[in-house]
Parts: sequence; C-alpha cells; structure tokens
Amino acid sequence: MNDPLGDMLTRIRNSLMRGKSTVRTPASKLRGWVLDVLVGEGYIRSYERVEESAGKPEFVISLKYFEGAPAIRELKRISKPGRRVYSGVAEIPEVRQGLGVSIVSTPQGVMSDAQARAARVGGEVLCTVF
Repeated sequence: MNDPLGDMLTRIRNSLMRGKSTVRTPASKLRGWVLDVLVGEGYIRSYERVEESAGKPEFVISLKYFEGAPAIRELKRISKPGRRVYSGVAEIPEVRQGLGVSIVSTPQGVMSDAQARAARVGGEVLCTVF
C-alpha cells in the first residue's frame, strides 16, 4: 500500500456514505495521531486499538452523526506520496473560513491548523476536514 493515510480516509468517507456506525482500519502511529486530532475536534466519537487473531492490530473507529447526517461532510487528502505539500505557519490553509480543520504534521507532532498557528510551527498539510 503506497498511501496508508489516504486508505484510512477513504474507508471513513465510504463508511459515512453508507451510514455505518463503525469502520475498521489497520493500525499505525500516523493513523492514530490523525484520529486523535479528529476526536479532539469532534468529527468522530472515538477509536480503539484491537488485536486481530492473526496478530495484526487494527483501529475500530466510531463515526459520529448529527440528526442523521454525518459530522464529516468533506474529507480530503492534501499531501500525497507523489506530491508533498508543506506550509509555513503563515500559509497553513483555512478550511471554509475557519469552519473546517486542516491536519498538519509538524516537528512538534500531528495537530490541527489552529494548534499549529498557536504553537507558531508549520509542516506538512496532511488533509482537510469539514
């Protein structure tokens, strides 16, 4: 798999379109850090790491809905394996005039765009959520 983070985002997007309550994805550190930001920003309920019988860890992500509509309307991968996108603190994109969130991988860890601006650090723009 070339883009594990893109795979996780696609699984979440597909599950939301089908109205599923949970989705499973293979576990990794980067995926866990991105899920921490999504939980902190209120886009998903929670997630937990489970061990499969084959010994491969997975995340079980509990999706969030409000009055039948998904909490995540748009989930877009920005920095891809073929084209990395880096931004300084002044150029971190705002999503829908601040209503959405950009998830940024910085030297201080993976964080939302607001946290990155507060910490005065830039980095790789992983994805945007609205």
